[in-house]
Amino acid sequence: MVRRVAAVVVAVLVVAVGVSYGQALLAPGDAPLTVRTVEWVRDNGGAGVVDAVENWWFTRNPPPNAAPDPSALPDLPPPQAGTRAAGTSHPGRPGTTSGPPTVTIPSGITPVAREGVWVPGRLDRQGLPAMFTTFVQPDPTHASVVAAVAWIRASDTVGHLVAGTTQPGGDGWPDGARVAPGDVSSLVATFNSGWRFKDLLGGFYENGRYSHSLQTGAGSVVIDRTGRVTVGQWGRDVTMSPSVVAVRQNLHLIVDAGAAEPGIADASGPWGVSKNQRQFTWRSGLGIDAHGNLIYVAGDGMTLKMLTAALVAAKATRAVELDMHTNMVFFARWAPTAANGPVSPAKLLPTMPSRADRYIAPDQRDFFYVTLR
Repeated sequence: MVRRVAAVVVAVLVVAVGVSYGQALLAPGDAPLTVRTVEWVRDNGGAGVVDAVENWWFTRNPPPNAAPDPSALPDLPPPQAGTRAAGTSHPGRPGTTSGPPTVTIPSGITPVAREGVWVPGRLDRQGLPAMFTTFVQPDPTHASVVAAVAWIRASDTVGHLVAGTTQPGGDGWPDGARVAPGDVSSLVATFNSGWRFKDLLGGFYENGRYSHSLQTGAGSVVIDRTGRVTVGQWGRDVTMSPSVVAVRQNLHLIVDAGAAEPGIADASGPWGVSKNQRQFTWRSGLGIDAHGNLIYVAGDGMTLKMLTAALVAAKATRAVELDMHTNMVFFARWAPTAANGPVSPAKLLPTMPSRADRYIAPDQRDFFYVTLR
């Protein structure tokens, strides 16, 4: 009798596990099998095991201290026809900064060709680039690591935050977990958001609706009614007001007043456990420069210290880490392939594993996109 009962219990558990896992695999929204599986394990009591495996692997496989692999360098686009030089003025826009700040090559690095050289991306309606891209080696002890950088002009662009099918959670969010079809022709960039909300203290707000409550002190990406995006500490630099339409929080700031936050160097601050901060893995971050323009940074094989160094090198004054790990970090730049032609995407780094047109179809994760103003 006991054996029969045990067999029935085991059978029920196997069926329940199978159903749960099957639901995770079939959940709507784009996400690869590996991501769905790992997140299912996390959500079903295996978070500690996943963290232990990740920390063991990513902290024991550092990138080499060698010249970067040329195939891993950004495929920087040539200037579009009609591009003005970066230093020219912007007609009709007093006070508009003319271009991105000078990138500081970290001490001890021997720059490779085109490192720190800004290349213009999509043009605004007056022929001035709305975005520039470049790259930097953030760590002289791991010179093979390359951090790609995108600078997006605030006066030219409108930011959007879109909820995914599983993150931040809940149904009925606008935009259908994808770039609004009417915005595709105006796209400048699409890029990932932050960590899963189960893994952080932070909130999500969009157009009057909260998924998770906003936390005082958290690093926050905020979009106002004009579409302007800023990054700051909630309760100090940014707060709720009638002009705020979207907020995405993700841990604490990693760059403040143009410098790395205390604790970054020795992985002792409030950005997850120290082993997590020391993992050599895909990472991304978002900040603003002294004029409020956006700076996005991403790269493989980076610790939190390296990510922070890259943001500081690109002259971010405040910045927050976004998501990390393979398939979570993604940025595409968008531009016409020919004069007056349709726009098409290209990855910021050729080694990013997602499709270049990610976020055109519904995605499981929340994300950002930027359009021409």
